[in-house]
Amino acid sequence: MAQVESIEPVVEVSPHGARTEVFTVPATEAFLQPLLTELFEAHWDKIVFGPIIQGAAYEIRAARQPESIALNDGYLTVVFGVSHFHLCIGDTVGSPSHPTPDALRRERRTSRAEFFRGLDDEGCPCTWGLRLFNGAGDQQMTVFLPNPFIGDQDNILPAPDWDRLALWEDLGRRYLHREPDGRDRTGAGFSHTG
Repeated sequence: MAQVESIEPVVEVSPHGARTEVFTVPATEAFLQPLLTELFEAHWDKIVFGPIIQGAAYEIRAARQPESIALNDGYLTVVFGVSHFHLCIGDTVGSPSHPTPDALRRERRTSRAEFFRGLDDEGCPCTWGLRLFNGAGDQQMTVFLPNPFIGDQDNILPAPDWDRLALWEDLGRRYLHREPDGRDRTGAGFSHTG
């Protein structure tokens, strides 16, 4: 895993006023490959993933552990049987007879990667995850981590289950070099932050 210093968050405000606390991490193949491989190999049954763009939100749960995860020509490929996806996290050169043009290489590749906490109206975290954006600024993928306010069936829990923050806290220690700051347990419930 590529080493990074302790990362301090920045709060971003969307055009419609939603606030998100962002922890920017290296958008490199060396950093992203082990992180994504871990998420999909070890935590496939706990995460929800897909692109979240204006007008569409793909919130996918894997039905089973991936059969394979491989990196080829800059693309991480995660195979769940018939279903699979390709995510360009590194340099894609194409083949000798069909090389990828430089501009397309820059556009396809992840150019921004960030862990995030979505904030409610009081500034308390209510969603946790990882987002990747390509060179054109388009979202490639969001990975939502287990949420203490939402159960495994996307049901609102009657009381917060703070144990569901274990993955966020573990990833924060190892990838952001940050100890839990206590803010994650200040929220009162789920709030749509999109």
